[in-house]
Amino acid sequence: MAKVAIVLADMFEDVELTSPKKALEDAGHETTIIGSKAGETVTGKTEGTEVTVEKAFKDVKPEDFDALLIPGGYSPDHLRADDDALAFVRGMFEDTKPTFSICHGPQLLVNADVLNGKTITAVKQVAVDVKNAGANFVDEEVVIDEPNKIVSSRTPADIPAFDKSIVEKLAEWNK
Repeated sequence: MAKVAIVLADMFEDVELTSPKKALEDAGHETTIIGSKAGETVTGKTEGTEVTVEKAFKDVKPEDFDALLIPGGYSPDHLRADDDALAFVRGMFEDTKPTFSICHGPQLLVNADVLNGKTITAVKQVAVDVKNAGANFVDEEVVIDEPNKIVSSRTPADIPAFDKSIVEKLAEWNK
């Protein structure tokens, strides 16, 4: 099964972490929480979910993982100021690893400068940033960019479809 890197910082949207993480693990995949500092506790913004960062960006390499999950909330905004996070995300894209992004997740992709020519969705207020980064923005529940192996969704309301799509596409793309 696949090893999925979940990039996370404080004020993540709880359900955008917990639901996709559970769906991936229930499908047999291994997940690892990666952040700026290993051992740090990060907290969700809505429900106060506490999660311990398992590994720091500086201690991992894209080749250690098969896929990337970027939950939304304020976490992507915090991470996009972290050069190690940006380098990790760029490396995942250079290797065309499957990427799953929801809500504000594309903020991290904008700063990593990996969206040019990609097709993606995001929460409404991030749409202009995505377009300015050269991406084709589509306002749909789930957007799948097959050639670039990206699955994206807009908000927590889209999570059931997002979870189903990421599990199906990871199985297909990770053969």
